Amino acid sequence: MKRAVFPGSFDPLTLGHVDIIQRALPLFDEIIIAIGVNADKKYMFPLEQRTHFIEETFKKQEKIKVKTYTGLTAAFCKEMNAHFILRGLRNTNDFNYEQSIAQTNQAITGVESVFLFCSPQFSHISSTIVRDVKRNDGDISSLVPKVVNAY
Repeated sequence: MKRAVFPGSFDPLTLGHVDIIQRALPLFDEIIIAIGVNADKKYMFPLEQRTHFIEETFKKQEKIKVKTYTGLTAAFCKEMNAHFILRGLRNTNDFNYEQSIAQTNQAITGVESVFLFCSPQFSHISSTIVRDVKRNDGDISSLVPKVVNAY
């Protein structure tokens, strides 16, 4: 089985995330959307809400599972018997950042990283920007799935 882990904090899930996941579905038998939990990080949305956003957005997609984890992503992949880490890239800065991590993960655990560039209409979206717009009472409806916007 070709199983991939798509890790992130998903604080919140954005249309950029959705784009990458939908486009990756034909490549894998299963995609585990893995919400990383870091006790030292302050999140805008509680873990339960972030999980709900993802489950609701992909409720009709049987190939998608949602899990939470702590620690190294590559170790979580091994635990889940996933041989791939799926990552979305918006620009060359993302690529430069992700390249070293991918090479380290492959060298240490043998887990391969698969990169997809997001579709151009989503390349400006990040969870950080969405949180900033929301904190300042801006309209996030064009940046997030309906379930996130309705929250």
